[in-house]
Amino acid sequence: MSIPFIEDNDQTRARREHLEALRALVGNTYPNKFARSNVTENRSGEDTITSIIQKFSALAPPIKEEEGARPTPEEIERANAELKNTQVRVSGRIATPPRVMGKAAFVHLSDGISRLQIYVRKADVIGLRNDASGGTVDGWELFSLLDHGDFIGVRGYLFVTKTGELSVHVRELQFLAKALLPMPDKMHGIADPEIRQRQRYADLIAGSLKVEREEGELTSRETFERRSKLISEMRRFLDDHGFLEVETPMLSPIASGAAARPFTTHHNALGIDLNLRIAPELYLKRLLVGGFERVYELNRNFRNEGIGYRWNPEFTMLEFYCAYMDVKGMMDFCEEMLRSVVETTIGQANVLYHYDDQHIEVDFSRFARLTMKEAIFNNLHSAWRTLGRETLDISWLDDPLRVQQLSLFVTKVLAGVDEKINAGSNVSMSAIQEGRGANGITEEVYVKEKDVIWKQAGKLNDDLIKQRGEPTEIETAQQIIDLFESFVERKLIQPTFIYDFPKAISPLSKATPDDSSIAERFELFVAGMEIANGFSELNDPVEQRERFAEQMHERERGDEEAMMLDEDYIRALSYGMPPAAGIGIGIDRLVMLLTNKRTIRDVILFPHMRPERKTEES
Repeated sequence: MSIPFIEDNDQTRARREHLEALRALVGNTYPNKFARSNVTENRSGEDTITSIIQKFSALAPPIKEEEGARPTPEEIERANAELKNTQVRVSGRIATPPRVMGKAAFVHLSDGISRLQIYVRKADVIGLRNDASGGTVDGWELFSLLDHGDFIGVRGYLFVTKTGELSVHVRELQFLAKALLPMPDKMHGIADPEIRQRQRYADLIAGSLKVEREEGELTSRETFERRSKLISEMRRFLDDHGFLEVETPMLSPIASGAAARPFTTHHNALGIDLNLRIAPELYLKRLLVGGFERVYELNRNFRNEGIGYRWNPEFTMLEFYCAYMDVKGMMDFCEEMLRSVVETTIGQANVLYHYDDQHIEVDFSRFARLTMKEAIFNNLHSAWRTLGRETLDISWLDDPLRVQQLSLFVTKVLAGVDEKINAGSNVSMSAIQEGRGANGITEEVYVKEKDVIWKQAGKLNDDLIKQRGEPTEIETAQQIIDLFESFVERKLIQPTFIYDFPKAISPLSKATPDDSSIAERFELFVAGMEIANGFSELNDPVEQRERFAEQMHERERGDEEAMMLDEDYIRALSYGMPPAAGIGIGIDRLVMLLTNKRTIRDVILFPHMRPERKTEES
């Protein structure tokens, strides 16, 4: 029977022929199990290739530094005297094409992590049938039908070869599964990132077979093992600090807890529409109401939004909440936790990350803190000074009309620089944003064009004010966020907390005691990415309902990501919720940093992608 996705060529035909020959020789070519030994006393209860190498490679003679040097016969003899009575039963994938030398052969087996050499000699290997008879067959004939990538099991004794390599001298050979497709290139792996992400199984195989790799490069398996370790360390840290892990619904009648567009479905038995959760926040805070003081959830969230190098429709978040803590306490706790888990996961606080075509070193032992307005001013004033006639003052960010003028400067003027100015003078938008001024043009031309930009800004600003009047609080808040995202976000390389967000776009956060327009909220940025978002939780049910009403008004105006009113959550708050702080940490982005991956698809085992294009028949 043909299989559609197996291309018909010389290699695949040979593999199918070998499979048929193996079926005639051993019977069942896909047996149900293989019992492995446990001489390594592995905690899994059976020997793996990795556990054998870890336990017995120390008995092999040390590798000589001189090129081509081999252990002495005496060293080999001593090692084999200790190993000869060690019988093992191990299994794995054939990781290299067999090296046949007359009536004997060497080949390596892999368990996906390590490789172990086996030695097969025609004179003393027998093959095992895979049927109820339990009979034996010609082991050398069986071996000759194996292909690179097949799974086999062997029984034999350990020994060291003349080159000093730990090996298994095979006495029994059992066929376990056939690889009908050729293995990836052992030198280069899989170069196409789409194939790596779409066919993660092939990517994992390629990593285990690859012979050479760049210094510091992680295989896919190592990447996901590091991800798993990071999550385990986060759990351990929270457990050690008195937090309780809980589970909340993934299907909810109201998509709440964040500003995002949900995926929706219909429950037939209940006759209602449900949403895949966009965040577990409101359920977790209901538990604070119920008396749990410290709770966390490692959860999958789903948002029906764009896909990019930092976004996937489903992603993993760690959210936790602590009663009687405020936003500053949560920043302190977040900093302590990330410093600890990073050092434990990778053995150090410094991480090398490829960002904007440069290798940067991110230091998780030190975290900076800036208010949002400080961050905007620090990064905007140089560009404004380059193009403007006035000195930008940080107090402008407290004036809605000034904020509107600055926002217009970004969205209406700088956005058109490439099209209107750069074509004739090579002034780049990035150069203006960074205050670097003219780029390859004379000062006279630059000054003239600078005047044009300023006049455009003034005229457009006057026209906009006439059309719209004074901006609303939520419009000003969004303009401040736009300024931050345009001028600041990508420049935050080292771990930096940005705090004091506009309250109007933080509907679940308390306002600061000394400024009712500012929320006690922060976001953590590393290498230009938002990693965490936290705040002092709003626990006044009356004010919370008013905030929800404002959000519903924005939905009516066309903002599909504005939050919906959750009456049951208001009822929960009405029973009383203690002062608390909460945070959400993006696991996928954090893993990107710790594994030096430039896209979120490389740290999610099976990312969502467009349907695979069918190859047109010629």
